[in-house]
Amino acid sequence: MQPPKKIPMRTCIACREEHPRREMVRVVRSPGGAIFLDFSGKAAGRGAYVCSNESCIKKLGQKKLLNRAFSAPVDDAVYRQIEEEFLGGK
Repeated sequence: MQPPKKIPMRTCIACREEHPRREMVRVVRSPGGAIFLDFSGKAAGRGAYVCSNESCIKKLGQKKLLNRAFSAPVDDAVYRQIEEEFLGGK
């Protein structure tokens, strides 16, 4: 009998809690500097993970956490896109 597969865990940049990777949203900064949501989880570039909890999504935009995670300025349109995608524009 094989041992159970290890579940990869990632830390949310908003709440700093660990969750299984598949339950989280990955935001990527590509080598070209473009920032986008990565639903496949396999896009090339620097990734940052965030829970899909409403409080974490809101905190992401309020505190500009992606700017810190990517050490680069992130356009407000990216934060709005993430909020619309997960909160439906609440």
